[in-house]
Amino acid sequence: MSVTLTEQNEITLRTAAYGAVSLLAAAGAAGGSPHKIATTGTVALASATGLVGRVLADRRKAVSLDGRSVADHADHVLPALTASMSLLAQQDPAEADNFRSTVLVAIETAQQDRTSPAVAEMTRKITAALDAA
Repeated sequence: MSVTLTEQNEITLRTAAYGAVSLLAAAGAAGGSPHKIATTGTVALASATGLVGRVLADRRKAVSLDGRSVADHADHVLPALTASMSLLAQQDPAEADNFRSTVLVAIETAQQDRTSPAVAEMTRKITAALDAA
């Protein structure tokens, strides 16, 4: 099955995936390791394959991560996760599964056994946004 993504669709996918890692890093800031969480999660996203891997690897394109607070950021990223899943599921369910598993692997890898209540709650919200589609 052929998947057709507009440039805006690709920006939404990148915003969702990298935004999820960014949200997790913000949640882990209390533990003193947001940079390490963000770096590890980003490396995991870069390991994606297929269409999702090609879209996530193209970092020269815009990623929209505006927001003045974690709440603003979450209000932007969590709907982007759901929109990405819906978009991919309509065109190719296998790519939707690939996107979901890529994001989940990235946030699980980024946690590195740091399961503070804030990180656990953000992980729950990210997973719920992925599953909402």
